[in-house]
Amino acid sequence: MFIKGVGMTKFDYSQKPWWKFAFEAAMEALEDSKMKISQIDCIVFTGMESCDGFFEHQTHKTSLLSDLFKTHVPIIEVPAVCAGGGVAFWTALKLKGFKNILVLSGEKLVDNLTPVTTHWIASAIEREIEQPEGLNFPLQNALIWEQYKRKYGATHEDLELISFKNHQNATLNEKAYFYKRPVTLEQIKNAPKIAGDFTMYDCSLSVNGGSAVILTQEKTDIQVIGSGFATDYLLTFGREDPTHFVATKIAAKKAFEEAKIKPQDVQVAEIHDAFTSVELISYEDLGFAPEGKGAELIRKGIVNLDGKLPVNPSGGLKARGHPISPTGLAQIYEIVKQLRGQARERQVKPIPKIGLCHNIGGAGGSVTVHIIKKIS
Repeated sequence: MFIKGVGMTKFDYSQKPWWKFAFEAAMEALEDSKMKISQIDCIVFTGMESCDGFFEHQTHKTSLLSDLFKTHVPIIEVPAVCAGGGVAFWTALKLKGFKNILVLSGEKLVDNLTPVTTHWIASAIEREIEQPEGLNFPLQNALIWEQYKRKYGATHEDLELISFKNHQNATLNEKAYFYKRPVTLEQIKNAPKIAGDFTMYDCSLSVNGGSAVILTQEKTDIQVIGSGFATDYLLTFGREDPTHFVATKIAAKKAFEEAKIKPQDVQVAEIHDAFTSVELISYEDLGFAPEGKGAELIRKGIVNLDGKLPVNPSGGLKARGHPISPTGLAQIYEIVKQLRGQARERQVKPIPKIGLCHNIGGAGGSVTVHIIKKIS
């Protein structure tokens, strides 16, 4: 299928209901595609069932969207926590009989005290065994990083460079939380510890926001040439090798085979940097670096905005912000803007023709990889 239009809100802490974020993103996508909502044949929506704290708690979201858009088309809800956007996009690609599909997400993730928001996010972790032992997402990923570091000899300085890169990129992205809010490498190095090696600047930023993509059977300038989706066990440490995400490897293999290209053909990528270590490990899982050699990409500047393979020109989850479900569609938004040469100050040069989006749910539990090409 082809991409006709994209839209997203600014990612921030504004206290609008989730459906307003979704509506604003959808309106921008419709404007970008020069379409009306009456031309949409189907909507695929993604959102966390447990979001909205204690204030909205509207679980019949598809019917609310019908009311909002004044439409009676099929509306499918696809919750997949942090991979919601990617899985919704993958689902839309598989649907038959629809000419134009709106893939949509809106999330009011941050509307309460930090412990409450943390509790909602923790619903994506195994509840019976790991959480009673004190495991949360920062600690879970810090333990994975510790295993990786011991196995391959990477250092926390590598993660600091990833964080610095993504913060630099976000200062150029008008829709990122850290737009025009520079963070120095010294600040990153001196940040307070969160878990193990991890500091505050190793962890992505919880925000509110919405994003949308319009898929079409009609030929446009942007084509989805590869799509992969895979899952893995919820118990992270029940996996054979916790230092790599096998679901990323499987999803990437499917996407590259379908696209009939190799990792070295990708010219720009949005990688799911929920934690800086996840970005580094994903360099390898996606095939951009040999196993154990991912740190070379950041040490040599290969993944910087002016490097051979710019990664997270948007600022990534780390500095654009991570509102959970909209993230995967925000990645599509960024890559489409890059391929069209519309990314303004953060535009990759020369303008790329092939981009990749990598979206993870949980600690590698659900993973999508999408490859997008500029064809005209």
